[in-house]
Amino acid sequence: MHAIAIESQRLVWREHEAPGPVGATEVRIEVAWAGVNRADLMQRAGKYPPPPGAPDIPGLEVSGTIAEVGQRVERFRRGDAVCALLAGGGYAEQVVVDEAQVLPIPANLGLREAAALPEVFATAWLNLYMEGAAQSGQRILLHAAASGVGTAAIQLCRAFGNPCFVTAGSQEKLDACTRLGADAGWNRHDGSFVDAVKAWGGADMILDPVGGDYVEQDLAVLNADGRLVLIGLMGGMEAKLDLGRMLMKRQRVIGSTLRSRSAKAKGAILDALHAQVWPKLASGEIKPLIAETWPIQEAESALQHLDDNANIGKVLLRVSA
Repeated sequence: MHAIAIESQRLVWREHEAPGPVGATEVRIEVAWAGVNRADLMQRAGKYPPPPGAPDIPGLEVSGTIAEVGQRVERFRRGDAVCALLAGGGYAEQVVVDEAQVLPIPANLGLREAAALPEVFATAWLNLYMEGAAQSGQRILLHAAASGVGTAAIQLCRAFGNPCFVTAGSQEKLDACTRLGADAGWNRHDGSFVDAVKAWGGADMILDPVGGDYVEQDLAVLNADGRLVLIGLMGGMEAKLDLGRMLMKRQRVIGSTLRSRSAKAKGAILDALHAQVWPKLASGEIKPLIAETWPIQEAESALQHLDDNANIGKVLLRVSA
């Protein structure tokens, strides 16, 4: 098969050994589309190696058609159209993955749209409603809200009764967030978001992929018993904390990653998505927002677009569609 290799921090489409034999609970997928994520940027830069046992090929989510199933696979058959959440290996013509990490494509969606679902909706659901324990009516602050995860999170907030305040890097992005259902927003180039969020009523839960000096500002606007879920470090790895305020307001800071979780843990997240979110995708209440697509041979251009923060929604790679 062909796959992307990282050579001197460049993405090169070349011949690659196909993934090994299919295990008893695994499936082989002929990849149609692959999603692009910031984790791929970090892996290209040598800062985010794949977990032990995962392929060194980048790519955390795909859509495609099942070509082979293991002897104990129960939910899928050859020829099924599916999408999958991966620990790596998605920038390739084939992937092998445990069936727990695979979902059928929601009704009325195609393979292209389905590739925009697994990583962003799993990340948003996990961190809003499992780690962050958001309850209906609680107010949520979303940073980098025009990203793939951000646009998924806005729609989940709207669907499950959570007012959300968003931050983004341009008025165009804020307008897009408002159309998706955000209640209010702040352009990060206008300075600190603290006063604006306080005037909005503060946040009961915050989803932050930025870290760095955002953390101090996050805690300044986090209400009593609030949860800050940190899912990225785009702004840096160090932060200043007011521990006294954390104690008095009973605030919690939660670090969360998805990639390194076990197949069983990922399967539990996907089961929740299938039950709670897939019907809303099938009905059109929630829709994947696709920013741009590139052929897999131009993966370098796709990652540069993401690195430039030029996208509103999900960036995809066309592998064989």
